[in-house]
Amino acid sequence: MAEIQVESAQRREARQIGAVLARAFYDDPVMGWMLPNERTRLKALTRAFAGLARHHFLPRGGSEVGKRGGDVGAATLWDPPGQRKASRLEELRMAPVMLWAMRSRVPASMAVQELMEKHHPEEPHWYLMLIGSDPIVRGAGFGQALMRSRLDRCDEERVPAYLENSNPRNESYYLRFGFEVIGEIALPDGGPSMWQMWRDPR
Repeated sequence: MAEIQVESAQRREARQIGAVLARAFYDDPVMGWMLPNERTRLKALTRAFAGLARHHFLPRGGSEVGKRGGDVGAATLWDPPGQRKASRLEELRMAPVMLWAMRSRVPASMAVQELMEKHHPEEPHWYLMLIGSDPIVRGAGFGQALMRSRLDRCDEERVPAYLENSNPRNESYYLRFGFEVIGEIALPDGGPSMWQMWRDPR
């Protein structure tokens, strides 16, 4: 079987990245809470993730894709240290996409963003907003290849990494890579929790 190639994500791949991440997060507890309509969730997530990739993450150059045979099987959306906050122009470009994707759930989405911002660490770090593998290749090593690629760089540069884990089933996965739970973010209105996870360089 062909090896997994880890490459810097390109803007022309934004739609593919959005589709892969949408399929990866379709059953995620937080995404299910934000977009409870199962019939429209996949399309909404695809549009939202592609927009985030195109207008925010890909211009920063830190995100990567895992490919086999030229097809994107998994993707990460990373913010490099000091580049997490969106510019006013980025916000304006993303607003129509997010309004279309979230529709009546825009207030819930904004509440989640505000909570994440409130609890976000101040120390400079690489921020992993999303990592996901297409379910058809899950377990084939795509996520591991992508995680190792970035964390090796974190170790070389002596920079920490941070993420919010939105699915309790994934905690042991992140622990294996050296992340530790440092806090819990409980979503409003009886929503699920996200767990803050931090990794010091090795």
